[in-house]
Amino acid sequence: MQNPTFHSALIVGTGPGLSASLARLFARNGLQVAVAARQTDKLAALAKETGATVHACNAADQKDVAGLFDALDTAGRTPDVVVYNASNRVRGPLVDLAPDDVRRAIEISAFGGFLVSQQAARRMLPKSHGAIFLTGATAGVKGFALSATFAMGKFALRGLAQSMARELSPKGIHVAHFVIDGGIRSSARPVPANDPDSLLDPDAIAETYWATLMQHRSAWSWEIEVRPWVEKF
Repeated sequence: MQNPTFHSALIVGTGPGLSASLARLFARNGLQVAVAARQTDKLAALAKETGATVHACNAADQKDVAGLFDALDTAGRTPDVVVYNASNRVRGPLVDLAPDDVRRAIEISAFGGFLVSQQAARRMLPKSHGAIFLTGATAGVKGFALSATFAMGKFALRGLAQSMARELSPKGIHVAHFVIDGGIRSSARPVPANDPDSLLDPDAIAETYWATLMQHRSAWSWEIEVRPWVEKF
């Protein structure tokens, strides 16, 4: 079976963790890469390393998202792989949460996923080809105490992915939702010496995204869970 061919990737919500690992992996495999974030000042090194173009974008703003895709079209870099990694959370007792903060968090975690997916699908449907990947979390499967905002946003994102997969997969677009069930290690969050492999390696997660991207369409997955082997569930 021949693997699908992809040329250009867009990662929305780019930071130093999973998104950076995805950018490096995509670039190593020959894809043009574009990275987008609200704050882009920390992306210069990643752009230099991967050849990625850097774009400022508020993922929850309709005009910003449309402008991002228009700019990529103009540059001849219309993405056929789009990854949505943006999210936001407000933690605290339900009765103490500020409604405006909750609204903003849900807009970033879920509504932004819709806006980005809509723009991506509009460009992929005429070609019957493309992949839209949404990054979820444990909170999209079970809501934890003091985390109502994150649960609402991630449950909505998961529902969006499931609906899109049923609508778009028969039209040639691979939609997948990734449940990141555990913490991701980073320079600011190293793996404890007494508990090896207790945090997910972002490079290993990226490899799972790539393996999903390379799936033959006769055996597409719409949802993948990743967790450390020591994680209880």
